[in-house]
Amino acid sequence: MMKKHFLSLFVASLAVLSGCDDKFLNVAPDVALDETKVFGDPVMAAQYADNAYSFLPDDYLRFNEGNGVAQASDEAVGIDVTNPMLYTLSKGLYHDHTAFTTLAINDIGGQYDRLYAGIRIVNKMLSKMDEVKWTADQNPQRIKGEMYYLRAFMYFELIKRFGGVVLIDKAYAATDDIDLPRNSYDECVKFIQADIAQAVSLLPTDHDEANYGRPTIGAARALKSRLLLYAASPLHNSSNDPAKWQAAADAAKEVMDMNKYKLHPRYEELLSPAGNGTTDEYILIKIKKPRTWDWAILSVVSPGSGGRIGTYNPTQNHVDLYEMKNGLPITDPQSGYDPANPYANRDPRFYANILYNDAPWQDRKMQMWDGGADYSSSSSSYTATRYYSRKMWPEVYKTPGTQTAFLNFIFFRYGEILLNYAEAKNEASGPDASVYSAINQLRKRAGMPDLPTGLSKDQMRARIYNERAVELAFEDNRWYDIMRWKKGKELVAQKMYGMNVVKNADGTFTYTKVELPTSFQRVYEDHMHLYPIPRNEVQKSKKLEQNPGW
Repeated sequence: MMKKHFLSLFVASLAVLSGCDDKFLNVAPDVALDETKVFGDPVMAAQYADNAYSFLPDDYLRFNEGNGVAQASDEAVGIDVTNPMLYTLSKGLYHDHTAFTTLAINDIGGQYDRLYAGIRIVNKMLSKMDEVKWTADQNPQRIKGEMYYLRAFMYFELIKRFGGVVLIDKAYAATDDIDLPRNSYDECVKFIQADIAQAVSLLPTDHDEANYGRPTIGAARALKSRLLLYAASPLHNSSNDPAKWQAAADAAKEVMDMNKYKLHPRYEELLSPAGNGTTDEYILIKIKKPRTWDWAILSVVSPGSGGRIGTYNPTQNHVDLYEMKNGLPITDPQSGYDPANPYANRDPRFYANILYNDAPWQDRKMQMWDGGADYSSSSSSYTATRYYSRKMWPEVYKTPGTQTAFLNFIFFRYGEILLNYAEAKNEASGPDASVYSAINQLRKRAGMPDLPTGLSKDQMRARIYNERAVELAFEDNRWYDIMRWKKGKELVAQKMYGMNVVKNADGTFTYTKVELPTSFQRVYEDHMHLYPIPRNEVQKSKKLEQNPGW
């Protein structure tokens, strides 16, 4: 007798929100259903397809207790230094292979399991597309395009962490042998490109309001831009093949040439835009239902404003990357930087991204001195660096916590595409006018002067790296940029610093850059540019090889 197959459809709040009327896509409840019933009903089949979205990484602070990968990089530290995710990615557990590869609540085992679970749903849906009696309302072409897009995205998320992984392109039965070897990184890139090409051929250019948040052709091309940028980067392009860089530049140019997206005029609104929560810069985002006081918000907000614990603290290392308003780095003697007044006349993006001592905020000023409202040396609930992340903290969030605001997760925005193009084109053929144009568009939006002319390729590369750090601050890019650049020993294993603030009797302040305690310092070795395959996956396989060094 033929064995029946059952599917589980899970509750999920999808990454889809109508721009004006706040309608969410609905997903079927958590029940086991006969496969023939699911794919015999076009509504249920569409709901099954939608469930795949819930397996994407779709929040900045997606790990327990309001932590994210920014706190493993040089962008920020987490006050809760014993948190498994942070300790796994940035501390001694790098040397404890068992703990590093078995913890599920981190960016390694947790994402490996979730992404393959999502791929299984996509593969099953693709295998059943022709069996479903679709109606025009279900739009099977769009659904099929979304499945190819989601599989491409999920495989990209895997290879950016692990390198080459096992490629599975069909729905396996429970009795099938799925102990397969890893494909090479290049094979994975080709596979993902093929899925993206399928998505581009099937997806629409735009969606109506009811489907806002689903991928479009622009989202598929943006994914290709990021994919090929990573593939051209030092980690995966040891020979520095200029053809790979040119392919990445061409992919970014495809998005630019659509003439569909543009920079939002107010940088400070990117995560929390006014109005309906959308901007013309967004290519694909997850609009979350307007939040009040969820766990992530409580972990970003200072206890002085009602937050639970200040776990998300920008480092002095990150703060020092912001140029002066005149466009010169603070290390330049001509910049005008004054260590006694370190927050004056900085790149306007500094004020949009960072909350610092004496910054105007919530009808008061931030108090980062010992005993002030926002810092106490006797409590680990306050910032360890004397900074909080303004970018992640909408100003309405304060006690008693009754206000709501958007805090969107950006999958792709046009600003990143310009940065991708500039980096790839500079590496392919040097800093031509198009490279300057891409970077200067971002600087103009921020209120910064153009880059100086006459930069060499190396000098332009340094400026682009810095521009990415500032422009994309806290948007889930820096940690993975460091990995693909192979800059971990230089940027993550360096000393991490904060700022000591003393309030003087006359009301002035004394600022002293200080090395953070040992518990906030990081370990980074060359083999850490790729994550280890989770130990439990390697142990149960005869063919799955571990990454070198693990």
